[in-house]
This record gives sequence, C-alpha cells and structure tokens, in this order.
Amino acid sequence: MTKAVQKITLSPSRDIPFNKLVLSQSNVRHVKAGISIEQLAESIAARTLLQSLNVRAVVDAEGNETGMFEVPAGGRRYRALELLVKQKRMMKTQAVPCVVRDQGIAEDDSLAENDERVGLHPLDQFRAFQCLHQGGMSEEEIAARHFVAAAVVKQRLRLASVSSKLHEIYAEDGMTLEQLMAFSVAADHARQEQVWEQVSRSGYDEPYQIRRLLTEQTVRASDRRARFVGLEAYEQAGGGVLRDLFEHDDGGYFQNVALLDRLVTDKLKLEAEKIATEGWKWISVAVDFPYGHANGLRELEGSPVDLTPEEQATIDALNAEQARLETDYQDADELPNEIDQRLGEIEAALAAFEDRPMLYEPKEIARAGVFISIDSEGRLSVDRGYVRPEDEVPDADPDVGHGADTSSTEGQDEGPSVQRTVIAVAGPVPDAEVDDEDAARPLPDRLITELTAYRTLALRDALAENPAIAFQAVLHNFVLTAFYRFASSGSCLEIGLRTPNFPAQAPGLRESASAKAVEARHEAWKARLPKSENDLWDALTALDGGAQASLFAHCASFAVNAVYEPANRYNQSRVSAHGVRTRLDQADVLARAVGLDMVQAGWRPSVDNYLGRVTKPRILEAVREAKGESSAKLIDHLKKADMAKEAERLLDGSGWLPEPLRLVDPDAAPVGQEGEAGPLPEFLADDEDQENVSDDDPQQLDAAE
Repeated sequence: MTKAVQKITLSPSRDIPFNKLVLSQSNVRHVKAGISIEQLAESIAARTLLQSLNVRAVVDAEGNETGMFEVPAGGRRYRALELLVKQKRMMKTQAVPCVVRDQGIAEDDSLAENDERVGLHPLDQFRAFQCLHQGGMSEEEIAARHFVAAAVVKQRLRLASVSSKLHEIYAEDGMTLEQLMAFSVAADHARQEQVWEQVSRSGYDEPYQIRRLLTEQTVRASDRRARFVGLEAYEQAGGGVLRDLFEHDDGGYFQNVALLDRLVTDKLKLEAEKIATEGWKWISVAVDFPYGHANGLRELEGSPVDLTPEEQATIDALNAEQARLETDYQDADELPNEIDQRLGEIEAALAAFEDRPMLYEPKEIARAGVFISIDSEGRLSVDRGYVRPEDEVPDADPDVGHGADTSSTEGQDEGPSVQRTVIAVAGPVPDAEVDDEDAARPLPDRLITELTAYRTLALRDALAENPAIAFQAVLHNFVLTAFYRFASSGSCLEIGLRTPNFPAQAPGLRESASAKAVEARHEAWKARLPKSENDLWDALTALDGGAQASLFAHCASFAVNAVYEPANRYNQSRVSAHGVRTRLDQADVLARAVGLDMVQAGWRPSVDNYLGRVTKPRILEAVREAKGESSAKLIDHLKKADMAKEAERLLDGSGWLPEPLRLVDPDAAPVGQEGEAGPLPEFLADDEDQENVSDDDPQQLDAAE
C-alpha cells in the first residue's frame, strides 16, 4: 500500500501596523553588507516593500500573545521602514505585509533567509539594465535608482550589447567575465564571434589577446596621426571610435585608418600651403622623415625674431617668480602640488619664448626649402631653411640678391615672376613579401641593412662617449696611411671625414635613443663653435684638453660605418663581399673596445623592426633562444601576424638580439685552415658561398632579395 505524501502548510500572512513590530535579537546578520539602510529606504519609498517581513508573536511569561511581533528575519527592511517613519515619510501605524511564523528557533529562520538568497547572475543584471534603458530610462536614472555609479551602468549596458551567442557561452560558464569585458571593445557581433572561435580553439584566449585581435585594424588615439588630426575633426568626417570601458585605452581606437591618413595628409598640405606664402622654393611633407633626411643639405643661419618690450618684461617677471619660488621651497622635501604645477607652467612659458621664429634673407628663402612633419606628440613640426646642392648659386652670379632664381622650378613661367613653391608629399615604401615556409632562407638584405644601421648609430654614440678609443681609432687610420703602402691613402695626410648614408631606413631609426643622443650632442657643439670658419682655429685653441678630446671623439664618430650592404656574386655593386666582411669585422673590434651593448642602446625586437620581417621559424627560434621551448610552443600554432605580435610581448625585456646586432666573440669564431677564416655567418652568406645552388632556380640564386 502506497504511503500518502504529507502535505505542507505555509505560514499565514497578514498586514501588521509598523508600531506593533520590534526588531528581534535573534537576527543572524550583524555585519554590514550590501546597500546601506538609507539606500534601501529610498528603494522602498520608490517601489514599496517588495518582500514581506518574517515575524513571530511576542508572548508573556505565561505564554500569552501580547499583540506585539518580533522580526527575526528582515531586520534591514525593518530598519529602513523605521528610518522612513523617523523622516515622517511613513506613518507609524502603516500596515506592513508580514509572514507570521509559529514559535521555533528564530535564528534558523534568519539564517535560512540569508543563506538561501541567490544573487542575480551578472548577465541577468546586464539585460535588466538594458531593458530599463530601452524603456526610456537614462543611464543616470538607472544609476540613481539602483545605487551604482553612472559609469557602472555604462559598463553593464556595453556588456549587454555583446553578441547573444557569446552571452550564452558566458551563461554556461564557457568564458569568464573578464573575457566578456574584452569583447565589449568592438560592436561588430560577427567579428566578436569570429575572434571567439579563433581564440577558444587555440587556447590563446587571454583578455588582452582578445582585445588585440579586435583592435588590430585600428589606430590608437595616442598615435601621432590621431593626435594631430584630433578626435573631433575625425568624428566630424565620419570616422568611428572604439572605446574600452573596462581598460585604459589612451582615448580609444580610430577605426577608419584610411580616413585618418587622408585627414592627416590634407591637414599637412594645408599647413604647407600657408608656409609656402613665405616664398620657399620647395616644401617636403611627410608624417615622419627618416633619420639623416637633411644630410647633404646646407642649413641656413637665421636669426630669431627680436623680443618686444612687453615680451622681455614678461620673461623678466617669469624668471623672477621662478627664482622666488625656488628660494622659498629650497628646503622642502616635496613641493606642494600647486607650486610644482606653477613651476612647470613657468618653464613651458620660458621655453616658448626661446623657440621663436627665425628670420632669413629673402634671397636665401628663394632657393631653400622646408620639411613639414608630425612629432612624436602629434604636434606640427616645421623645419625651415635647407638648401639642396643643385640650388646653390655661386657668389659671383650677378642675379643673386636681385630676386631671380637660376634653377628651373616647377610652376614658374619664363622671365621674372613670383616663384611658386613646389610641395611634395612623401609616402611609405612597401616591404617585399617574405616566404614564411622557407626556414633556411637567409635574412633579407634590406632587414640586415636596417638592423646594422641601428648598430652604426649606437656605435657612433658609444665612440663619441669614449674619447680615448676615438683617438686610438683615428690613430689606427694614421698608422695604416703612414706604414702600410696599400692601405687607405698614399698621399700626404689626406684623411677626410665622410659620413656614410644609410641605404635603407629602419622603422623608428630617427627617434631611437642613439639618434637623439647624437643629434643633441651635435647641436650642443654647434652652438659652442664660432659661426665663421675663419675663427675656428682660435676657438679650438681656447678649448682645454678634455673639451678637444670630446669634440674629436664626436667628429670621429660620424665616420663610423657598420652597415651591411649586399654584394652580388660578380661584385658589380659599389662594394665587394670582401669589403663588407672587412668593414663588419672592424666594427666588431670597435664595438668590443667601447663596450657596445645594443640592449642598453635601446634596441628591442618588435613587429616593425624584426619579427614581422622574418619567417615563422625564425620567430620561433628567437623566442626559443630567449624564453625556452615551452614559450615557443605557446605560439607555434599562430598565423604569422599573430605570432609576431605575441613574440614581441614574450621577448620584451629578455635582452634577445638578432645575429646582426650581437657582439661577436672572436674566441668562439670557427676557424678553418691556418690563416684562413671560417665560413661567414648565415646572415652574411652570399652567392659566392653557395656553389651547390642550381642555376635553374632563380629564387635560390637571389634568396635574400
């Protein structure tokens, strides 16, 4: 016989006047958590009481009910109602919905009510906020009604806008909240789902990796181009911006890169047209010029615009204020914020006066030009006053100084007329494609040239900082000339200083630490030396030994050439393979002498300067050498572009260098027969060393091109 299931009986509910309720001491909640009593009172005032109180009748010593009821479960709601009564926003006799429990263990009810309460899943909250927003409530109204910051509401709404497919995965614990946050950076659901498919299959699914994939076709707002154009102008032109509400994004990501580049070019050309009214012969425009772009050009010696009496008075006042503040706070351990800020403002104002426009002779302007670019901070950079060799006019030319330009210029008519400025906009040079599957292929010649250009600059800087070695290096040249018949020169002390140009420009070379150090040192000496070469001998004589040595080292450093140049098998280029080999061997000797360390010189492997330019096996080899086999296995399944970007992150701070930048240890070099050098390293191997290559395979004959 089946036993009957015992039916349960629910506790009855009734409305009880608030003044008949008292807070029970049996409530287990003693530690404050969740929203405050004040916030709960505001919620009740706005929405009424959403959950009944759990109460028990208060009995006297004989067990008789007294008409009062204690509240063991729902104490925070009771205190919120009590606050509303005190604020006279609710009558003390207001009926309160209650569930009346029989006598028992009150703590058990209180504990059960708190333990069995389940908070909303975050996704439910996101969707609820979205419903409220779609129903007409503003973000600020939602924030006020639910006691959170408006920024939190914006974040929740952004999470609610992520692909519903990803929401389902998140709801089933298939991804973390941090991963879902990363997907919110982009609004394209199809792209979000595509990226999730990619990262979930590969295990390459860290939030930062998801963000990188979603923003790889964008430009950061901190990029020099974005800062130059400005967010407002870009958006007015129809450009979209991605914003990350969960991570610092430097102002967001500009989505339309083609539009941004067009706006940059248009703005630069507009600035060039304004400057053209000054009468310059030519203006060259580029986002960024390569290092040494002005080599071979004569720089005009202009004079700064005179200060007005008002400007001079302002400078005097700023200097006096700066001196007073520095005196007042010279003993302070730390400057107050407002004083520190004011000193910074004074320094900026004084620097602005020092950076005054330069005045040039009209006849010089007519044959000189201007470089216009964008500096690393996104500001317009105008570099005036450079004369090309072909535009130089002999002093004896009778037309000089009479407004005539003897060279042919685009846009000029025959006869005397106003010169029209030629404006040229430079563009980037595309790199050749690299076959990713050919692991044995040598490094591309252009890449080796770029890497060794970095090394040459760093070696110049290091040599200039070491006068003793610089003297020795030039003395070595002297001894070769004096004692070795077939050395550099056979005539009487014809030692000249020639600064070699770089046949290929490495990305970022112009802004490298070595380039900036060389340029700063050169400008400092330039300001110290006399304007006229006729006064130079006396000026050098006045220098002490240490200053002469430093200047000597600086000048000698400009002759350094540690750049690799390709030479074909028939030595038809301007240098032979033997010449390049000898040059680089001597560069190694010099580098060891000055203690050159390319890591300390600031070179770091990046996608632009190495990793994006070599094959996948070489990328893996670099990571394996620096971080071990386990790190290489983390990325060996990735596509070339992703592998290069992730390798850049893994190699950051490792001190790894590609072979052309390493300091060769002569003791470790392989040696063949006596007096015979060992084989070239792979990156220097040329066709002379590839005798077994088949003549019918043109790719193998020119593998590095």
